[in-house]
Amino acid sequence: MPDRNDDLTEDRLLGGRVRLSQPTTGYRAGIDPVFLAAAVPAKAGERVLDVGAGAGAAALCLAARVANTSVSGVEADRALVRLANANAGATGIGDRVQFFAGDLLTPPVRLAPASFDHVMANPPFMPEGACRASPDPGKAAATVEHRAGLGDWLRFCLLMAAPTGTVTLIHRADRLDALLEAIAGRLGGVVVFPLWPGGEGRKAAKRVIVTGRRGSRAPLSLVPGLVLHQPGGAFTDEAEAVLRHAGALLLDDTRRTAP
Repeated sequence: MPDRNDDLTEDRLLGGRVRLSQPTTGYRAGIDPVFLAAAVPAKAGERVLDVGAGAGAAALCLAARVANTSVSGVEADRALVRLANANAGATGIGDRVQFFAGDLLTPPVRLAPASFDHVMANPPFMPEGACRASPDPGKAAATVEHRAGLGDWLRFCLLMAAPTGTVTLIHRADRLDALLEAIAGRLGGVVVFPLWPGGEGRKAAKRVIVTGRRGSRAPLSLVPGLVLHQPGGAFTDEAEAVLRHAGALLLDDTRRTAP
């Protein structure tokens, strides 16, 4: 169980490797940012940008998994920026993880375009007007597009990625068509990696991870993906390797996960 105070819970990710304080109400990080971070093919010495970083879950998971990476995050909510930087310090990686205030349409000047080896994002899932937004402003901002639509998110990610850098996103499977339309002609070597619920019976994928590389002309690949749950509800060994043991997701490899 997470520790609590009046406004925050202190949660642990990656089997305790990451300490994540986050608000008790509004949007709260689940497994999506953990899988997103696991899918980024970062190596030691590279620079990574987390767009829409929230309290820092994806950025911290990536930095905890890949030693000697430099990870930046950009987030519109200044209170979350302060919290994310505190989380980096509490996790012991504040020397190479830093978060900045700004949004897609007015990015921080300290983030230079085309300067990141990898860019990752967990954009809001629903277009404005497609659903009833949460009355909580934080949750509404994290789940429903407002001024910046999916195309704006992708344009910003492409702007910040180096000429041969990768862009990786996690999104709802039922918006894969919109995501691929936004990517078309801008990224090559695109890989679509479904996250299957598993459990009892056959269930459609609710999430997909999509990644591609600037400057690549390789064709799109639809790969088998990963099953999350065993019958009975427990996570599969492959999912546990990511969630608890800081494993990487090998999107274009039949092994699926790696230590």
